[in-house]
Amino acid sequence: MPANDTRTVGSVQRTCRIIEILQAKGETRITDLSEEVEFSKSTVHGHLATLVNEGLVVKDDHTYRLSLQFLDIAESLKNRIADHNIVRERVRELAEETGEVVHFGVEENGRVVYLAKSKGNAAVRTESKIGKQMPMHSTSLGKAILAEFPRDRVECIVQQQELAKRTKNTLTNLESLHEDLDTIEERGYSIDDEENIPGVRCIGIAVTVPEADVLGALSISGPSQRITDDRIENELHEQLAQAANVIEVNSMYS
Repeated sequence: MPANDTRTVGSVQRTCRIIEILQAKGETRITDLSEEVEFSKSTVHGHLATLVNEGLVVKDDHTYRLSLQFLDIAESLKNRIADHNIVRERVRELAEETGEVVHFGVEENGRVVYLAKSKGNAAVRTESKIGKQMPMHSTSLGKAILAEFPRDRVECIVQQQELAKRTKNTLTNLESLHEDLDTIEERGYSIDDEENIPGVRCIGIAVTVPEADVLGALSISGPSQRITDDRIENELHEQLAQAANVIEVNSMYS
């Protein structure tokens, strides 16, 4: 439900905020949590007690942390999108083959969410992690997915999320984005040309199955000096396409 919907429930929003803080901090005390979320200690205690009773939060002495039940929730969600074992294996193998960082992501609420990540032996350090959300217009994953969407859906996402400038190369107007999506459709893959992180280029490809929505996208990321146009066209594009095909075929017949 949209955040501005008048039917939202304040107590549930407070609980969600507490869960977000626990995720970010790992573990914390009621006093610190109360200051962070700006609720009274008694209010925070009530929410935590309920979460503990439901098995979503664990209390260790005077600190609280998220329970491992979230792992079960995460696994069930990942497996609803695609065969996660196949995705994870192909991402790992692709990282080994290329030596770079490989991601698999999906669209949710107009953002791209990382579901799998693996680093090759020459990979650069990135802040990406499983579950992290990123803009679609500045990432190769996001643009590969957007290119598969009807243009009216793209415009709705842009209206909702806007086109924030992340680097000097980020596409920040709808016309430029549409032109890039047209190019992606023609050549079959997307390029993040230092549009999300300075010095890093990425190539992405959508993962689709007939008579269904887009499953997600695969990407390879690395330093600009290694992710050259020549390497993209003559090596990385084909490797990505083969990996995507394996995931697509297994998703069709699983």
